[in-house]
Amino acid sequence: MAQKKGGGTTKNGRDSKSKRLGVKIHNGQFVKAGNIIIRQKGTKFFPKKNTKLGKDYTIFSLISGKVLFIKRKKYTYISVI
Repeated sequence: MAQKKGGGTTKNGRDSKSKRLGVKIHNGQFVKAGNIIIRQKGTKFFPKKNTKLGKDYTIFSLISGKVLFIKRKKYTYISVI
């Protein structure tokens, strides 16, 4: 006869790692060429002048300069000047 009850199992207790999305360099801050400005899922923000969109929708700087967030109608554009 068993002296202890069998330990139950749980179906909970797992979670995915955070993806660290969001704005990394804010409006008016200085950025170096190649720095990531924003990490996002899909195109919430769009690249404009001197920025590019990576294959995972990351927006990064092509030149060193000041970051500008430009709001036009329902879109937000990111430029570096």
